Amino acid sequence: MSHPSAAVAAAVARCTGRRAAEQRRLSSALSEVVLDDGRVVMVKKSETADASRAEAAGLRWLADAGAVAVPRVHGQDEGWLVTDRVTEGRATDLSARRFGADLAALHAAGAPAFGAAPPGGPTDAFIGLAPMRDVPGRDWPRWYAEHRVLPYVRLAVDAGTLRAAEAATFEKVADLLPRLAGPAEPPARLHGDLWNGNVLWGPDGGAWLIDPAAHGGHRETDLAMLRLFGAPHLDRILDGYQEAAPLAPGWQDRVPLHQLFPILVHAVLFGRGYAEQALTAAHHQLAR
Repeated sequence: MSHPSAAVAAAVARCTGRRAAEQRRLSSALSEVVLDDGRVVMVKKSETADASRAEAAGLRWLADAGAVAVPRVHGQDEGWLVTDRVTEGRATDLSARRFGADLAALHAAGAPAFGAAPPGGPTDAFIGLAPMRDVPGRDWPRWYAEHRVLPYVRLAVDAGTLRAAEAATFEKVADLLPRLAGPAEPPARLHGDLWNGNVLWGPDGGAWLIDPAAHGGHRETDLAMLRLFGAPHLDRILDGYQEAAPLAPGWQDRVPLHQLFPILVHAVLFGRGYAEQALTAAHHQLAR
């Protein structure tokens, strides 16, 4: 722990009304801060004010569902976000199954439309460091193609990560989405960036969600991303979800389809290896 920087101390004072006593830097953008009353908060500096506004709105929207635990937002302004700290523990089979059921309840809380931003959240949001536009739509296959697949294909081509000729593969998938998407589903309330690192397990084993890119979407997208990078007790999570809200037949075959969005985001941010992974997922769908 060290003496808080002036910028962190000012953000903490604005957002909590308390004085920052100590600071421990976890990264260039994230710090753990002890307040003058002994409480510990997380202080995050985003690239833009819209990014912190989107994250704060997403946390509040997820919390409003009353389904999965989410850190309380103390305040957000000028690109700073201050939330409660989650004391971490370990998952168990039982807590993972409970998380699956709770995640189903979160999704069932719904959204006004596919692509709907959380109340108070900006249209121009982010997923990680990548831009993400929350544009409402009623038809999931068309919306997913127009706002979650093809924009990142174009960004990857512009960056030289994907070759122009390879973009045609994703355009074919987009054309076939009405057939590939499975039965129609209502808009779900998504975390939106549900990889393993954004699921914390508390001292009692209960799950907490952090760092959302929350929006209205298809519930299988959250589950596909959870599978993308692996998660502890993933089979138990899926068991709990299926018991609470069974997925439509054929959902396993659609996993690569829903993974296209996060893999393409990673291709934009991290390069060619993810572009090749996205191409493999796209070819898998074309072969169905």
